Order: sequence, then structure tokens, then C-alpha cells
Amino acid sequence: MSMRTHYCGLTTEALLGQTVSLCGWVHRRRDHGGVIFIDLRDREGLVQVVCDPDRADVFKSAESVRNEFCLRITGVVRNRPEGTGNANLASGKIEVLCHQLEVLNPSVTPPFQLDDDNLSETTRLTHRVLDLRRPQMQNNLRLRYKVSMEVRKFLDSNGFIDIETPMLTKSTPEGARDYLVPSRVNAGEFFALPQSPQLFKQLLMVANFDRYYQITKCFRDEDLRADRQPEFTQIDCETSFMNEQEIRDLFEGMIRLVFKNTLNIDLPDPFPVMDWAKAMYLYGSDKPDMRVKLAFTDLTEVMRDVDFKVFSGAANMEGGRVVGLRIPGGGAMPRSEIDAYTQFVAIYGAKGLAYIKVNDAAKGRDGLQSPIVKNLHDAA
Repeated sequence: MSMRTHYCGLTTEALLGQTVSLCGWVHRRRDHGGVIFIDLRDREGLVQVVCDPDRADVFKSAESVRNEFCLRITGVVRNRPEGTGNANLASGKIEVLCHQLEVLNPSVTPPFQLDDDNLSETTRLTHRVLDLRRPQMQNNLRLRYKVSMEVRKFLDSNGFIDIETPMLTKSTPEGARDYLVPSRVNAGEFFALPQSPQLFKQLLMVANFDRYYQITKCFRDEDLRADRQPEFTQIDCETSFMNEQEIRDLFEGMIRLVFKNTLNIDLPDPFPVMDWAKAMYLYGSDKPDMRVKLAFTDLTEVMRDVDFKVFSGAANMEGGRVVGLRIPGGGAMPRSEIDAYTQFVAIYGAKGLAYIKVNDAAKGRDGLQSPIVKNLHDAA
């Protein structure tokens, strides 16, 4: 008989009456007055195993079992007693009556419960092997695998082939710093670890590999940022004889398919599109965060003839522009918060922050609170 016949989490009522062999870790052990219940866990989920005193050798072994022991169980699948099912588990309608219990590996008492959500990063990384057993981490790695597989299937169906390029390569004068690997054979010489497969892209395009891709490791010896790690994985696609719209349509389709097949999320079809000029005009950024609903209100024309040179100077400058941000509910913002924003914008080089609080729009100028209103004419 094979060591394992089924995964714990996939043991369902379809196997009723059958003998199964399961391997996994003890998620929880419960002693209910002479009957011992073990929740056995593997990568597919949990199954409830029942050890009763009628089988003395099995029961004796079960008494010594604790959390995170690695076990092999052989037993018969049966229905759970009425009213004891667990709708949250695929195996929630059944349990396994244990006939044989083998401890493959005992465990010391774990430093934390695997379903504890309040763990520090230090604790998790110190006990990384336990951290990786947690459902969240298992799901993360499985999701990454699914994304990779969906990308490969999509690109394959669109005529892309997977080509591997060297990791040890010549350093090229790009923007980021390379990690260097010393050569034993050529003393004083170094290979560079690639920031990307940049060096080989044109080589392969000109050689008539008109569609290729890699899911590849890239290395950059840079300071850490939110979007930058020393090593990361990149989906790198290269293609010839396609125009910009064709390329955008192709990869929009890929992203839409990946989200649907991995997370069952329907992304819009087509994606919203904004050209560079509109993005800069409304948001002052070529990558605006569309979750932030604030857009610029253009004030250039009304500020051309005001006495306040900070505004009129910019409004009359060639290519100059004066804009404002309208903050809904901003009238309730205390002065201390506005002053804090003034310090915040200084980080980005702004020399100040002009504001106008609208306390009562019906009162016109008298309903406004601001240090700059006195410098603006009524039309402004």
C-alpha cells in the first residue's frame, strides 16, 4: 500500500467507507473523555481523525501526540455524527476512524499557534519553517504559482517561447548598481548579476526570436524602497513587429485573464485609458493614484491680474499655471492640521501652502478665511 493515498483537505464524503492513508501535521489534538480527536493538516487543508479506546495501541500513540507532530494515519472514512459537521472545511462532513497511527516525526512545543494572527515579524522569521506552514503563507505561495502558470499558458497561446539567458554576464552602464561575482579563473575580474535580461533582448530579436519571455530573477544593489528589493522576479516579454496598441491590448488581456483565473476577479474590459497630457493636467503626475479623488482646478486665467505676484507671476509665465485642490469638507479642518500640511509639502520643495477655507459661501469674501484673500480681487 502506498504511503499516502489522499490529501487530508481533499478527503470528502465521496470516500465514505473507504480506507485511506494520510500524512500531515497535527494542527490540534482534543481529548474528549476517552475519545481523542486529531485535526490533521497538510497543504490542502484539515481532516478530523478519531482515535477511540477500542484500539489500544492506536489510542496509546494518540495520547502522546501533540501539536505539529508529523503523522501517518490509516483509517476508514465515515460520516460525522449529526450536528457536528464543519461547513468551513471541504472535509467537514466526514471524519477518519484511525486504525493505524505512525509518528513520523515528533515535535517540541511550538513557540506559537499557527492560527495566531498577532505575530511579530521577528518571531515569524526566527521560526520561518513554522511561519511557512501558516495558511496565509501557504496561500501566498500557491497564488504566486498560479499566477506564474496562467502567465505561461497565456503567453504560450500567443506565440511566445520561454528563452533562458545567462545570469553571469558583463556589467552594462545602466541606471542601477550591479551585484558583482568575482571570477576565480580570471583574478581581479568580475561577472555582474543581471538587473534584467537587457543585454540579450536585441540579440534575440534580431536573431528572429520575435516573441520570447522569461519569468526571471533580477538583481539590483540599491537602497531598499517600497518597490525595490535586492532581488526580485520579473515577467520579461520581448516582441517584434507589433505597434503600441497591439502590445497594450495583448498584455491587458493577459492581466485580465490572470486576475480572473487566480482570484476570480473580473477586471474592466477594456481598461480605463488616460493619456499623459490629461494625467499631468488633472493630477500633476504621470502615474496618478485613481483611488484619490482629488483633481486640480485650473485657476490660471483668474489669477493673471491679481496683485499677489506669487500667483500672477506664475499665471503670466510662458508655460506657467496656477491650480488649486478643492477639498470636500475641508472647511472643518483645524488650523493646526493645515500648518502640518504646510510642513509636509516643504519636503517636496514647496515654499509654502496657500489655503482658503470656505466657512459660508453665501457671504462672498466675508465667508472666506485665509491669509491670502486680501491679495485677491473680487472676481478671483
